[in-house]
Amino acid sequence: MTELAAVKAALKTQAVETPSWAYGNSGTRFKVFAQPGVPRNPFEKLDDAAKVHEFTGAAPTVAMHIPWDRVEDYAALAKHAEERGLTLGAINSNTFQDDDYKLGSVCHPDAAVRRKAVGHLLECVDIMDATGSKDLKLWFADGTNYPGQDDLRDRQDRLSEALAQVYERLGDDQRMLLEYKFFEPAFYATDVPDWGTAYAHCLKLGPKAQVVVDTGHHAPGTNIEFIVATLLREGKLGAFDFNSRFYADDDLMVGAADPFQLFRIMYEVIRGGGFTADVAFMLDQCHNIEAKIPAIIRSVMNVQEATAKALLVDQDALAAAQRSGDVLASNAVLMDAYNTDVRPLVAEVREELGLDPDPIAAYHRSGWAEKIAAERVGGEQAGWGA
Repeated sequence: MTELAAVKAALKTQAVETPSWAYGNSGTRFKVFAQPGVPRNPFEKLDDAAKVHEFTGAAPTVAMHIPWDRVEDYAALAKHAEERGLTLGAINSNTFQDDDYKLGSVCHPDAAVRRKAVGHLLECVDIMDATGSKDLKLWFADGTNYPGQDDLRDRQDRLSEALAQVYERLGDDQRMLLEYKFFEPAFYATDVPDWGTAYAHCLKLGPKAQVVVDTGHHAPGTNIEFIVATLLREGKLGAFDFNSRFYADDDLMVGAADPFQLFRIMYEVIRGGGFTADVAFMLDQCHNIEAKIPAIIRSVMNVQEATAKALLVDQDALAAAQRSGDVLASNAVLMDAYNTDVRPLVAEVREELGLDPDPIAAYHRSGWAEKIAAERVGGEQAGWGA
């Protein structure tokens, strides 16, 4: 049996990066429901993120999104985060909300549009320099809706050229994280549709380019843990975007749809040596009908619990059963760990860190929700609209 002390020690090192946009108004293409107390600017988003970290002890970094989080003074934004016990994490680019990008951004057939898109990506690297952020996260909505609309090979060439320009701009301690999505908004051919395409581009670029696995960006039935294992084996897994999906890219709370899948993913992370600071465990979620801060706290808790179960897998027993070809015994080792109620264990970890064992209850007792609802009146709430 795995030593509980070692499991606790590992859990105390865990860090989950929360997304700035999840604190603002976000939802579906049909409707975004506003809530009282939603931040009006990136500084207030960080104030809310600090509460998540205060009660979980496991959310010390915040991913930012440009232009949604554009400010005049990025050094001041980083200082604001630092004063609240946070640091700024990945800088996320946006090449999908401009009319010029209707036919694509870095893959667009018009060189002028491609230059505009690359200019934005280079601006994001400038922001990384100002904030101390280490990761540039790229997701492209580029693709085509109809056969023959554009040349598929040419679009890959354009993508490769743009990525190379941005890669050359990165500092020695900075990374490019390339995300993939197999459909939407492009319905015929997406330019970065799968992990293989992302991996191929990252491999060509070099060691500072790695792949992002968004758990909602796969066809139904896809074995995501196999992808995770493969990318770790190749040294190309850079980050996760954790969320849940029932049908498509639903961006629900991680662990809500299939907690067993989250456990399997975290087991492969641990098995493959990916439970380190070199792999960023980020959330990418939209909280449209649920209260935002408690939903993010719950998401962090779900990742912690899945990780605890994965750490409890008796790897020696599993390896022995696998070597002997005992199918049922092998599966039973995994299921024993998954079926363990780890909530008391994780609560003990929080208490040992000087935290309340129940982060949700602690948040509700804090009165923060009532405070921000009363104070954040007037102005325009942050959000991407729909």
